[in-house]
Order: sequence, then C-alpha cells, then structure tokens
Amino acid sequence: MSTTHHWWQSVVVYQIYPRSFQDSDGDGIGDLPGITSRLDYLAWLGVDAIWLSPIFPSPMADFGYDVADYTGIDPCFGTMDDFDQLLAAAHARGIKLLLDLVPNHTSDEHPWFRQSRNSRNNPYRDWYIWRDPAPTGGPPNNWLSHFGGPAWSFDAATGQYYLHLFDPRQPDLNWRNPAVRAAIYDVMRFWLRKGVDGFRIDVIWMLIKHPDLPDNPPDPDWTPARPPQQRLLRVYDQHQPEVHAVIRQLRAVADEFADRVLIGEIYKPVEDLVSYYGAELDEVHLPFNFNLVTLPAWSAAAVRDLVERYEALLPPGAWPNWVLGNHDQPRIASRLGQPLARLAQMLLLTLRGTPTLYYGDEIGMEDVPIPPERVVDPQGLRAPGHGRDPERTPMQWDRSPGAGFTHGEPWLPLAADAAVRNVELQRTDPHSMLTLTRHLLALRRASPALNIGRYRTVAVRETHVFAYLRSRGPEDLLVALNFGDTPCQLDLSHLAAQGSIAASTGMDRSGRVELAALALRPHEGLVVALHEG
Repeated sequence: MSTTHHWWQSVVVYQIYPRSFQDSDGDGIGDLPGITSRLDYLAWLGVDAIWLSPIFPSPMADFGYDVADYTGIDPCFGTMDDFDQLLAAAHARGIKLLLDLVPNHTSDEHPWFRQSRNSRNNPYRDWYIWRDPAPTGGPPNNWLSHFGGPAWSFDAATGQYYLHLFDPRQPDLNWRNPAVRAAIYDVMRFWLRKGVDGFRIDVIWMLIKHPDLPDNPPDPDWTPARPPQQRLLRVYDQHQPEVHAVIRQLRAVADEFADRVLIGEIYKPVEDLVSYYGAELDEVHLPFNFNLVTLPAWSAAAVRDLVERYEALLPPGAWPNWVLGNHDQPRIASRLGQPLARLAQMLLLTLRGTPTLYYGDEIGMEDVPIPPERVVDPQGLRAPGHGRDPERTPMQWDRSPGAGFTHGEPWLPLAADAAVRNVELQRTDPHSMLTLTRHLLALRRASPALNIGRYRTVAVRETHVFAYLRSRGPEDLLVALNFGDTPCQLDLSHLAAQGSIAASTGMDRSGRVELAALALRPHEGLVVALHEG
C-alpha cells in the first residue's frame, strides 16, 4: 500500500450507538465495558475504526447530543477508566477510535448555559444566542426547530428568547464569540491528548447563523406528508459562508496532533458538500456524504449519476466517502428490502473512498416499530411518526431473550426477528449478510484496487445495471450491480476476455467467467477480477 495515503483513506469506519450496542451491567443501556467486550467481534468482522455517538455527561434529552460536560463520561456508559480501557483495547487490536463532537449546542444544564441565563449582564450571556421578542411579540423570527415547533424559547427571568435549532433543552452556542471557539478547541485537545484518533463533528454546517437572523422563506415544495419542521427553506440558519473559517480553525487544532481525522456531518447535495473540504483541503478531511441515504430513487441510473457527479466535483486531492445509514435515518434494509440491501452493501464497500457502516447493517437489521408509549426520541415525541427510535434499537447478537444485548429490560424494544436475524446464526451461515459483509471487508483490505485504487464508470446497455472498474497497478476489479428484478447478460469483452469472481451478493458464485456473457441474476452484484486468456 502506498505510504502517501493516510490511514483514514483506507479504513472502514463502524458507527456504534453506545446505548444500543452492548449492555454489561443489566440496566438495559449499552455501555463502554460492553463495547470493549465486543472488540474481538469487530476485529473478526474486519472494521478498522469505530465512531462512538456521544458518551459525555448528559441529561439525555437527546440521548447524549445535549452535552452537560464535554470532558467527562456519563455514568450510564461507565467511567473515564472504562473509556481509557476501551481506547487501549481498541488500539491493541489495530482499531482506531473516533468520538462524536457536538459543538453547535449544549444541554441547558451545562454550566455555561446556567450562567448565560442567569442575567443579561452575565459574562456567559453572549456564549449563546439571545434576542428580544419580535416588535409584535413572540419569537424573534420564524425559524423552526429540526425537532418541530419554533426554534426559540422564552426565558421569563431575563425577558429574552434563546435559539435552539433542536430541542429546547439544547441551546445553540454563539460561534461568533471567540471565547466559545477557544473553549471547544480546548475540549478537542483534551481528547486528542488522550489518544483518540479524531472526531465526527455534529451538524458542522450549522455552526454559524446569519448575523441579522432574518426569517427563512417557505419551501414551495413542502407538502403535509413531510414533517412540519421542513416547511421552511433553511436559508439563514445554516450553510453560511463564514462557517468555513470556523472549520479551518477546527482543522488547525486537529493538525496540532499527528494522524488525526475530522469527519463533518453535512446534509447537503454534493455540489455544496465538496466546499467543506476547503479550497486548500484545510477544512474537514471527510465531509460526510449522505447522498446515498437521501437519494429519492434507488436505481442504477440515479446511483451512477450521483457517483459520477461526486467524483467530478471533488477538489484535486480530496478523498471521497460514502454512507448508507446512521442513527438518524431509517435502516437500509427497511428502505430497500433485504435483496437490495445486500447490493447496497457491495456498492458501499467497493466504491472509491472511505465507507461508514452503521452497527447492525452487517446483519441486515431493520427498523423496529415502536409503540407510542415506548417512544423516547425528542423528534418523535414532538413530530409523531417522524422519530428516530426505530433505527436505534439494540444490536441483535443471539437468540436469547435479550438478544445477547442485555439480561435486563432494553431501553428500546428488541426486533421481533432478533431470534432469527442475529450475529450468532449468521456467523456460521455461508450465505448470510454477515458473511457477505465480512468477505467484502476482507477483500477490500487485501485489494489495493478496492482500498485506494482509481474509479471508472463502465458503460453498459442495460439501464438497470451500474458497472464500474476499480484499478491499482496491475489489478483491475469489475463491479457489476443489477438493480433490477429481472436477470440480464452483459457483454464486457472490451474490458477483458475472462475474469474470476471475487465476490457475489449471494455468496454462492465463484470461478472463472466469460466477460462476453456475464450473467447477473435479479438484484445480484458481482466483483470480478479481470484477466486475459
């Protein structure tokens, strides 16, 4: 492997939602010792880095994304000693560890906000965004919370509103205040000195708001079928030009330490997304590319167009990345169904760039229906039917009553299929989703072409097939993905006369194939090593 590539370009990142991965003490909530106990599984699976959703002290109004102390560990997850042991154990296995940095907002129980709301003259007042009521009364503008309702809450004691783009218990920090920036940069240094390998930075494109706080215009395409909080275009509360200077400062802090990575959460089309690499590649190393998640239509043509546009728009030297799922989006198997989820997994792990796997997707976990009385997500509570609990349910390890996740009552319901869709059963099934994922991870790690090689689209006549080449040195791998529900046969003899099947989505094909008549079954994907003769 070329020494000119950074470690974060050749790894596969695995996202862990700590509450749902492994409970070690029977309280029904996943924790750090639980994650440590599953590191051997992750090493066996073949992931190279883990990213933990927030583990900091929090009243859990948004399950850790409301931070009350940036440099501690919430007792529900364990202790700082538990974290240190997890970090050391991960590194001993060659697994990098990334933390979730949440710099846009804090908990309303954070000492900074307690001071800020104490009086208008408090030194911390300007650490948050406070405004007088509108001239006619009510909130200062029409901005909406992402969780539903106004983005402003009134503080009767001081007679002003504070901004919260999420839950009212998550007041937004004022990133135009240099003291706020300095405080968060010190938080980064605290964890980087401990040895964490980088951060995924929450809602990084929202850090700066328009200084005049004007009303957002209505979205002309909004319909009542969409969540009510999406009825306005978010023109002034995110994606402001000044945010790039802030991100460059975040990057400068990371660059004080060797070989660290910053991954930015940015829900934007690729045309906007690529600006977050920075003109000099001096912003985030990897602006999270969620466009496969948000793609309106899952088809060969739509995916091919997305990949080609992204590749064409990348700044020179920038490294791509791809995501299929996370803690905020319905699971890929629920969005597409199991056959296409397998195809999507092959796509994710064979495209050029750094892929991120969401825990449980390696076994095809699906969204779990949550009874109304069990809904805990603040978004789901404020906008019923639009919550994120279904994709956050406990990991399905085995067929035991607690699915191997807990011997207590799980914080969210277990899937009804946990007894038949779990790691224990799939680990010994040669055709399972888990076996496919592990095989693709091993192939990716062993293949320079897949790991760090070039990408080139292969033109095919079949409209429901997406094909591409990954190449590095003498190695050429063809990836052919049939998005359709009918079989097809491809003539790719212009690439090579023959090839050897390196992977199939069904994990049931191997051996040599003739490229002049490459057969694909419905929803089948193949990785073929090309050779002449």
